[in-house]
Amino acid sequence: MKPKAIIKITIDILMTLALLFLMGYQFWSDVLHEWAGTAMFLLFLLHHMLNANWYKSLFKNKYTPMRIFQLIVDVSVFLTMLGLMVSGIMLSNHVFDFLPIRGHMGFARLLHMASSYWGFVLMSLHLGLHWNMFLAITRKTLKLRKSSRLQKIVLTVAGVAIAIYGTVRFFQKELLTYMLLKTHFVFFDFNESVLLFYLDYLAMMGGFIFIAHYIGLLLRKLPERKTRKKAV
Repeated sequence: MKPKAIIKITIDILMTLALLFLMGYQFWSDVLHEWAGTAMFLLFLLHHMLNANWYKSLFKNKYTPMRIFQLIVDVSVFLTMLGLMVSGIMLSNHVFDFLPIRGHMGFARLLHMASSYWGFVLMSLHLGLHWNMFLAITRKTLKLRKSSRLQKIVLTVAGVAIAIYGTVRFFQKELLTYMLLKTHFVFFDFNESVLLFYLDYLAMMGGFIFIAHYIGLLLRKLPERKTRKKAV
């Protein structure tokens, strides 16, 4: 594997871990939360610098249903990350406290809350749309053989189970309420186990990855079907 590809994958993994860490705000100090957010900000910048060709290709080639969906997700991720960074800097009491930014705390808090939960969902969808690439790289790196039919069935059943559990927990934890700003406060359960909290968030992330992966498979087939109809 090329060094640049390894760096890209490493950055994506670190961003995912940082995102999960940041979702557990109630378990860690404000200082750790701010430094983790700053690290994610830097990783996000590196991610875009290493994928500069994406911008150059925006106005090239035909836009298929899959490409349109990817673009919507990617632009939405960019906007939520921008919202997180701006609101995070405005709310900072430690890392960016030296900046002469005061006021509009109510707006910053709401922007940070909405951007956090939208960012979590959208980044999970983004990962799902590139899941085949991650699997291919993992197989190549670990020198794994191609999965047998039985293994594929077991992995699919496990994926469905995780997606169902993650979806149930998504609604039980009322993340949609925070995303749509139906409340202006996030209610934390300080008695919740750290391990169970992160397992729930991994399941929710897995659910959105699963959904995006199969939406992607469906959208990739749409142009082929149209072509076949024309040929007939």
